[in-house]
Amino acid sequence: MKKKLHVGASPLTGTIYAGTVLKDGATWAADRQDVTMDALVAVAQHGIHFGKPIEITCNGNPEFKITVEKLGGAI
Repeated sequence: MKKKLHVGASPLTGTIYAGTVLKDGATWAADRQDVTMDALVAVAQHGIHFGKPIEITCNGNPEFKITVEKLGGAI
């Protein structure tokens, strides 16, 4: 059985990690990887693709709005 991939940000450093967690659901397993820049670039590409702010909800309530503006160069 394939383990579920988790993505989360460290509350101490802000680093975004991807990997698996232990059975407690909160502790990262040894396979976690820093994916901060990859994740940020993916969100920017997502925002550019749709051309409008990205609204993120939690339990149906708006929590965040991300606006992406291309500055130049390739994305």
